[in-house]
Amino acid sequence: MPATIKERKMMKDLIEYIAKSLVDDPSQVEVNYEKGPVRNRIELRVAKEDMGRIIGKGGRVANAIRILLRVAAAREGKQTRLDVVEPR
Repeated sequence: MPATIKERKMMKDLIEYIAKSLVDDPSQVEVNYEKGPVRNRIELRVAKEDMGRIIGKGGRVANAIRILLRVAAAREGKQTRLDVVEPR
């Protein structure tokens, strides 16, 4: 498996694991990875009822997840951004 695919899977799995651990309905957790020219992007989608659990008071939980992602990406020499998107 090429390094970039392995790195992508590792970061995606990290976010998925954290999100599923926090929400009431883990089956609604959806994580998409988009490779960009400078910075990669991970999009996290959860059930509407679980948005508060992922964002947290004042965005503290979401910011903590972003920090963990930033550290994991930096270890691989990458820059990755996490976006928590509104459920459809």
